[in-house]
Amino acid sequence: MSKAVVAEQGREVAGNLEVGRSARWGLVSLSLSMLLSSLDTSIANVALPTLTQVFAASFQQVQWVVIAYLLAITTLVVGVGRLGDLIGRRRLLLGGIFLFTAASVLCGVAPTLWLLVAARALQGLGGAIMMALTLAIVGETVPKERTGSAMGVLGTMSAVGTALGPSLGGALIAGLGWRAIFLVNLPLGILTLVLARRFLPVDRRGLKTERAGFDPLGTLLLALTLGAYALAVTLGQGRFGPLNLALLLAAACGAGLFVLVEARVASPLIRLAMFRDPALSGSLAMGALVTTVVVSTLVVGPFYLSLALGLDAAKVGLVLSVGPLVAALSAAPAGRLADRFGARSMTIAGLLGMAAGSFALSLLPEAFGILGYIAPIIVITGGYGLFQTANNTAVMTDVRPQQRGVVSGMLNLSRNLGRITGASVMGAVFALASGASDITAAPAEAVAAGMRITFAVSGVLVLVALFIAGARVRREDA
Repeated sequence: MSKAVVAEQGREVAGNLEVGRSARWGLVSLSLSMLLSSLDTSIANVALPTLTQVFAASFQQVQWVVIAYLLAITTLVVGVGRLGDLIGRRRLLLGGIFLFTAASVLCGVAPTLWLLVAARALQGLGGAIMMALTLAIVGETVPKERTGSAMGVLGTMSAVGTALGPSLGGALIAGLGWRAIFLVNLPLGILTLVLARRFLPVDRRGLKTERAGFDPLGTLLLALTLGAYALAVTLGQGRFGPLNLALLLAAACGAGLFVLVEARVASPLIRLAMFRDPALSGSLAMGALVTTVVVSTLVVGPFYLSLALGLDAAKVGLVLSVGPLVAALSAAPAGRLADRFGARSMTIAGLLGMAAGSFALSLLPEAFGILGYIAPIIVITGGYGLFQTANNTAVMTDVRPQQRGVVSGMLNLSRNLGRITGASVMGAVFALASGASDITAAPAEAVAAGMRITFAVSGVLVLVALFIAGARVRREDA
């Protein structure tokens, strides 16, 4: 073998090692990006009682510290995903990480409540960019056959961030004050930005897309529509009044206008023809349905555990942490299973687990105690971790490169809509099934009955998702 050939092979091996190293560190930066954006969806909740005292404000006023962040993510996640497709996903992600970090500092030094709310909205814009583009960039960072594993890692970080928020926030507030829950993002944000800039692949130049322009009118209409819907189901603390109805009507009108605009503009934000793809539309519908079910565990769980089983606050917190922990631990193995056995099969397996756990909770009496509640919750959240990773893998593996940003944004949107719908609708189902106008004063038997009926409804929702998944498999096999 000639020296030239040996040298060429050596350069090839070195290049492969460097690509592998860059992919690993690039995935680390994406994981941190997902962790930070997910962490701030829940870390501020624990600070609300403190903020009412610090700013001498009502609970309804300080609640906007949480709502502003969630609204910004929900309304903007699709638009920023599309923008990433146009101007470069890496470039926009770096800008989003910088904005998120800078806005976190503004939150930490805000002198008034409404400046804090405004800074949280800016932080939500950065979070929307980070959530949308981390999934989109995976296909450019890791080999295709490792997509499932990478999605599993990101799913783990998302679950860890959401679950870690309340406990980390409580510890920071107790030790350093409420400002620390935002300032902690500064060193983490800088680290994420440095790693992303160093190791994420540079945006490809000259990539032609079918739609060369941005759609500002469609983006604005979608944001206003989603904002109206989100406010309709979150305002009123479970009471549906004239304002909620007006917001729902506004959301319906906005949706109609959005469809008309997208059918006419030359460069639509979302091509309506995308929804004729049964794989994509089915994945979005399933994502919203199963997230609704998972949120119901957080809505119903505290009342059942405290009022029906008589647990104190500390034990309720420990039991509630089981679900997010299982979801976090199951996401990475789920990615490996999706790579090995196929994302479609693992999607169905995850849904079967969720259905089994939901119906188990609807049948098990309270006589089984804490274990009778925890065991089905483990099955539900483990199934959710498997479904979520497999569903994301199935969508992002098949999507065309020039559409990864907007499709990733749509996946995140479906989950956010599931979260806010689940918190409102499943909470209403629980209250109605319990037969009590004030759930905190309801007898234990009524709370237990409400829990069983709520999870029976959850099981039906998962069966609908299973029907969608089965129909998709039948079409692909035909």
